[in-house]
Amino acid sequence: MPGKFDGKTGGGRRRDFGGRGGAGAGMPRSARPAGTKPWRKEPAERPVPPDDVCWGRQPVLDLVRGNPSRCTRLLIANNVRPPFLDELVDAARAGRVVYQMVAPEALDKLCPDVRHQGVACRVTETAPVELVPFLKGLPKDSPGLIVVLDHVEDPHNLGAVVRSAEAAGAAAVVYARRRSALPGGTVVKTSAGAALRLPMIPVVNIARTLEQLQASDFWVVGLEGSARQTLWDDELPARMALVVGAEGEGLSRLVAEKCDQLLRIPIQGGVGSLNASVAAALGMFEWCRKRRSPSR
Repeated sequence: MPGKFDGKTGGGRRRDFGGRGGAGAGMPRSARPAGTKPWRKEPAERPVPPDDVCWGRQPVLDLVRGNPSRCTRLLIANNVRPPFLDELVDAARAGRVVYQMVAPEALDKLCPDVRHQGVACRVTETAPVELVPFLKGLPKDSPGLIVVLDHVEDPHNLGAVVRSAEAAGAAAVVYARRRSALPGGTVVKTSAGAALRLPMIPVVNIARTLEQLQASDFWVVGLEGSARQTLWDDELPARMALVVGAEGEGLSRLVAEKCDQLLRIPIQGGVGSLNASVAAALGMFEWCRKRRSPSR
């Protein structure tokens, strides 16, 4: 969309590349890092719930009420008491969801190392939302915000981004199929159920996806710690794709090059950078603020 949104930059799409953001046993003795002890076992990875399990009282209740067709079996610990028990069972009956009362230990085994609050639900996968049909279904001349995650791998970060995206009125969250966190139970729980309601679009190539968004009249803004201009200084377009990079790495080089504009969040002190979900929330709500400003 040449010239569609110029901000303070003059005509056409501007590209401001201000830089990027933010062993052991069996090895030859000479190849082992100094100080390692080959007889010391590495700590075992902590068990995690399966991706097809949703847990926690509010996320499960939202799922049973809003998407009962996705529920294959609802498990309720026999120490759960009214009024929540009555509320959940009524919702399950209304949605024809099969439920079962089980010992609390069964849920501890299914959902290890998480606070399941006595409820969990097995869920089916949702039909993936495809990017091109989704974009065609959006109103062409209306404001819109799409959040694009450049290989954000922590599911807690993904869930937090999705929660903020729904609160900010974003149309969708786009993420990579590979080298990214996937929307499983941790994401649903962290997002307070928003991952069950907001369209989440998996794509193969983030850089190519930005080109598709540009072809649909979205101005692509990347958050980059070394950019010259800040998020507060510049204008933000009505139709914006906000790109947030991976934890500790920032935007990849190719993705940064595909952005129409790179902006940074000014920070002080010795922190150096912000958590990906915090940076995304600041970008989203700054877009909201400028859309709702009395001068616009």
